[in-house]
Amino acid sequence: MKLNERSLAFYATCDSPADNAGFLYKRGERHTAYHRRWFVLKGNMLFYFEERDSREPVGVIVLEGCNVELCDSAESFAFAIRFGGTKSRTYVLVAESQEAMESWVKSLSRASFDYLRLVVRELEKQLQEMSRGLAGGCGGSREPPGLWKPKPSGLEQSRERLPALSAIPPKENGCAVWDNVLGADRPPDTSGCGGHGEEGSPRLHEQYSREVARLRQDWQQRR
Repeated sequence: MKLNERSLAFYATCDSPADNAGFLYKRGERHTAYHRRWFVLKGNMLFYFEERDSREPVGVIVLEGCNVELCDSAESFAFAIRFGGTKSRTYVLVAESQEAMESWVKSLSRASFDYLRLVVRELEKQLQEMSRGLAGGCGGSREPPGLWKPKPSGLEQSRERLPALSAIPPKENGCAVWDNVLGADRPPDTSGCGGHGEEGSPRLHEQYSREVARLRQDWQQRR
């Protein structure tokens, strides 16, 4: 793979945010001595500089097809970046503390595009499962009738508390009686049957009295 050195140097030193940065001790390829270098992780590229203020990186490690793991070493907080293949190089790095080592191992393990591809696939799978669940909850599963009853509204609750009313008012002597319901308004008497009306009863009583008196007078005259 060919890399443009100028583009890499610009990308390494530009103001784009780094995924991780700090000092690490790097073991040489030919000599086993460790050299303190300033490392900057951007995407899947791990740059290292001689000093923190260096303008150009000394080298870069492309983190594709590799494994990041702890390694047995005489130095504490050591870990390695191993690439597949017999002729591939293994980079041994040493952090300055346990916390720094864990931070670097975690960030380097998540830097490759292979890892990001797996994360995207997993997120897409979860999104599809959530979409199917929402679609099933909206129109799919419904409870059978009789298991669930809607809560009555305020109007229905007030109707349930009212006393039951007869569909047809009861009748007395062939005339409807409206006094059986407490507080019910009495309709005007238009049938000629006074019933228990306040104004119809005296008139009816007076009419019957006159009729009875007339019949009694006729009967007495016929005797």
